[in-house]
Amino acid sequence: MNRALRAATVGVLLLSPVALSACSAGQVTQTATQERDKVGAMAQVGDITLRAAELEYPRGGSYEAGDDAELMLAIVNGGQEGDTLLEVDGEGFGGVEIETAGTATTVGSASGGAADSEEIEIPADGTVFVDGDDTSITLTDLDDSLTVGEYLELTLTFEDAGEVTLPVTVANPDEAQDRGEAFDFHHEEEAEEESGEEAARERESAGESADDSGAGNEGGE
Repeated sequence: MNRALRAATVGVLLLSPVALSACSAGQVTQTATQERDKVGAMAQVGDITLRAAELEYPRGGSYEAGDDAELMLAIVNGGQEGDTLLEVDGEGFGGVEIETAGTATTVGSASGGAADSEEIEIPADGTVFVDGDDTSITLTDLDDSLTVGEYLELTLTFEDAGEVTLPVTVANPDEAQDRGEAFDFHHEEEAEEESGEEAARERESAGESADDSGAGNEGGE
């Protein structure tokens, strides 16, 4: 289980309501104000709050075109009735694959292709962690390469709460990456000084040799 994802949901009941459009709640499309959580993006629509939304850090530090990217987030239902995630949509990828309790289903494509959807049930006053364990959401066949900090804009549609759109960035690595040995400027300066001193000694030695040669010629005469 992703600990950062779990930690991001702590205190969710203390959140102030996110400003929504003037549309009525329910089946009407609503786009949440885009915000950043401590980890990943955060948004709210109706009784549903999305927290710590991000794309999993890719092996090698970047996704290439054609790769799949796993969406990580926590879906919190603060209402007294359950809700259902019906669809994940957006641009920049070919389709979406949802897995719940070992069942994998491809959910259409970003271009609007239709397919039978594997829905995700969000229980009343409960949280579903989409972290690759019991539940996962994978964006398949990326159109372009993506690296840390770059994002895709996704729209999640819930049966009761409606739609919510948010930018989902590629996550930072969990651990600091090895950047190689740092450049030692002091060592470089010392090397330059030693090189200069050596050159001076060589010039001095060359001068002494020339003087000795000149003295020898004078003695010969």
